[in-house]
Amino acid sequence: MSAIDSYRKGWAVRYLREAKAELIAAKKTPYMAAGFIMEALTKAQAAIYYSLGDPAFIVPIVQEILQTQQNVQEPILNFLVEIEKTLQQLAQSPKMENEQTMEHVNDIVKFTSEIVELFGCESS
Repeated sequence: MSAIDSYRKGWAVRYLREAKAELIAAKKTPYMAAGFIMEALTKAQAAIYYSLGDPAFIVPIVQEILQTQQNVQEPILNFLVEIEKTLQQLAQSPKMENEQTMEHVNDIVKFTSEIVELFGCESS
């Protein structure tokens, strides 16, 4: 039995697939990589939100943790906080080292894929 409904499952799989495609585009077009990397990260984040349930309920929790700088013990919530921190860093400094950033985001997308699968969504 799936942990989430088919609507959210569909969105989670779609965002994960798009995150992977954004990374491929970043590798093929290095001069535009920064934008593709940011999109891949945003879509990986969305895939996790939809895997967990309704993003409208999860996003405020992540934002509150960031604002209060709470220590988080829940691994997936901690991962979402780290993704948000990475997004904020990229937004502030979009000209970061693309190769290193791409590897980091690729790792995030791989882990996102595992989370999506864990919550009952098939990913490819």
